Amino acid sequence: MTNLLITLQAFFSPRRDNERGVTAVEYGLMVAFIAGAIIAGAQALGGNLDGLFQSAADYIATINF
Repeated sequence: MTNLLITLQAFFSPRRDNERGVTAVEYGLMVAFIAGAIIAGAQALGGNLDGLFQSAADYIATINF
């Protein structure tokens, strides 16, 4: 019985300690969520910024130098 436990422990021990793949997946998910937030923010503010720059351009165009 002891030999079986030692064999099982030796078999599962390296797999339990290897968390590099899990960490890479977590970082990948964080990058995806951050990229999604940036894209959503840019789309939400895109129309407002376009209107702001257009009104500034129209104002500048009316100024006679």
